[in-house]
Amino acid sequence: MSSLTIALAKGRILDETLPLFAHAGIVLAEDPETSRKLILSTNRPGVNFVVVRPTDVPTYVQYGAADAGIVGKDVLLEHGGDGLYQPLDLGLGRCRLVVATKRSFDWTGAVQRGARIRVATKYVRTAREHFAQKGMHVDLIKLYGSMELAPLVGLADVIVDLVSTGNTLRANDMVAVEDIMSITSRLIVNPGALKLKRVWVQPLVDALAHAASAGEGA
Repeated sequence: MSSLTIALAKGRILDETLPLFAHAGIVLAEDPETSRKLILSTNRPGVNFVVVRPTDVPTYVQYGAADAGIVGKDVLLEHGGDGLYQPLDLGLGRCRLVVATKRSFDWTGAVQRGARIRVATKYVRTAREHFAQKGMHVDLIKLYGSMELAPLVGLADVIVDLVSTGNTLRANDMVAVEDIMSITSRLIVNPGALKLKRVWVQPLVDALAHAASAGEGA
């Protein structure tokens, strides 16, 4: 019997995704927060979830360990999205990828002078492309968390990071000086699964599309 494995990202996206799947008629058989199982079954025979780190979702789908997954556009851009079918923007996890710095930093002056700046981010690929398009010279410093700390202690001049409410920036006397792009979560599908498991995949795409549009209209 064929089956369908869906990779979901831990954290905010998971919290926002599960109601969408429920609207599409797919419900987890157990609580992912308390279960110690690595593969979680659902009310649909043959449909299972794996819950992994957001950065790992595209890798699981790319190599066919998962047939489909849901992940933020920021992760897809950093991963490259090579060979992944992206049929749906689900509109979940909405936020912005921005350039931010201390309020006291003369960002405009630095840009006008063509100054070489240090940028702290976990989105190295995306940041490199953004500043290259602007013709700016930057030194990229890869960090995995607490980005706002980098300018405060002199590690970097600016950061490239996700912003939702902006509360963390304000709390640390920082400000977003450029918007790079809007970020939402996408459904991604392994191309092989799309061909070989179309009888499973296409209904999933259709159900999630309907659930997402119903959510927007709610």
